[in-house]
Amino acid sequence: MHAIGTVLFDFGGTLDADGVAWKERFHALYRAEGLDLCAEAFAPAFYAADDALVGALAPTSGLKETVHALAMGLEAELKRRGAAPDSARGRRVASRFLTEMSLAFARNRPVLKALGERYRLGVVSNFYGNLEAACESAGLAPLFGVVADSHRVGAEKPEPAIFRAALSALGAAPETAVMVGDSLRRDGEGARRSGMRFVWIAPHDVRAAERGVSEVAVTELPELLDILA
Repeated sequence: MHAIGTVLFDFGGTLDADGVAWKERFHALYRAEGLDLCAEAFAPAFYAADDALVGALAPTSGLKETVHALAMGLEAELKRRGAAPDSARGRRVASRFLTEMSLAFARNRPVLKALGERYRLGVVSNFYGNLEAACESAGLAPLFGVVADSHRVGAEKPEPAIFRAALSALGAAPETAVMVGDSLRRDGEGARRSGMRFVWIAPHDVRAAERGVSEVAVTELPELLDILA
């Protein structure tokens, strides 16, 4: 087993939360706002709004602009599906989402700094084309040697090409790298196809539901300090 020299991270759901993706977090916030829509019905509206942002945001757009644009797009998609539109609700959801993100970044930033003293760090994310600006606005950009945005690279996880692009930029070999992410398909499968190890970040209930999955797993980012020590 080769010693680890490089750690790659997913962005949304990994660096800004404890293994919970944007879709689930947006749905929870909308439910708190009184939207009576189950997860299965909410998902198509979210995905449509999410897809519409790919390549549509300026590369300099930070997280605030990104999250608000997604919330407004989601309001439009909900309207198309028969829900009453409410731009004020969308702004409230975006604001709460950003607040929760900020708390996660404040907790995880020292963890990343500590890991950065031992390993080369990078981000690999299916994003909109403005991931570098998003990391910059979160105060994380100086911690990473590479930020691989699927829209900029031209390949999405789990395709090995996006992982290879990040590893190449860091001068790293896959056998000495580990991918940390919340998605078994995008991050876990992508890591395996690229020859890397994988650490899954997910809540306890999600891990319990995925019986038979033998991935190394954590429930929050600070646990990496023990696993990768």
